[in-house]
Amino acid sequence: MHVISDVVSQLFEWIQSLGYIGIMIGLMIEVIPSEIVLAYGGYLVHLGEINFFGAVLFGTIGGVVAQIFVYWIGRYGGRPVLERYGKYILIKKHHIDHAEAWFEKYGTGVIFTARFIPVVRHAISVPAGISRMPIWRFIVLTTLAVIPWSVLFVYLGMTLGENWENIDETAAAYTHEIIIGAIALIVVYFLFKWLQSKKKRGNAA
Repeated sequence: MHVISDVVSQLFEWIQSLGYIGIMIGLMIEVIPSEIVLAYGGYLVHLGEINFFGAVLFGTIGGVVAQIFVYWIGRYGGRPVLERYGKYILIKKHHIDHAEAWFEKYGTGVIFTARFIPVVRHAISVPAGISRMPIWRFIVLTTLAVIPWSVLFVYLGMTLGENWENIDETAAAYTHEIIIGAIALIVVYFLFKWLQSKKKRGNAA
């Protein structure tokens, strides 16, 4: 992200003026990708306007609340509503398609690992809501995933300083390894579920 439009620039100024609350709200409304908001939060840490822990804390709260919002839309509005209005929160139809396929294949456990996978990570809350996954489990798994994501991007934004806009290029090496790790966890989880179901079938027989 090398060029920032005037509107986005004004949003960042607004976030800066509100400090921690600005980061939280910026993540909740999802007008700007979460990685960019968190990196900007790291930049504010670099400037000494906020501290690292506070940026991660409020970034985590904002990220989790944003996903709870999507969960509730999926639960009470269903897929049609999200297909129509999802674009306003950066969720497109193909995101929902991939998320539903992953959810059907791997079950509720994918709520954690899918947060690190492009395309599905923003929309995985949709099938969770539609399937009426217990909200407490959804919040726990989502929080566990959002914390390291917030730490990474706030840290990178902080270390980049004035060059925080280059977050996409800098984060690429880290996110690539994270994606590989997340996929590995999904494979392990899938094997565990398969062995568990096989054992149940054996006991039933």
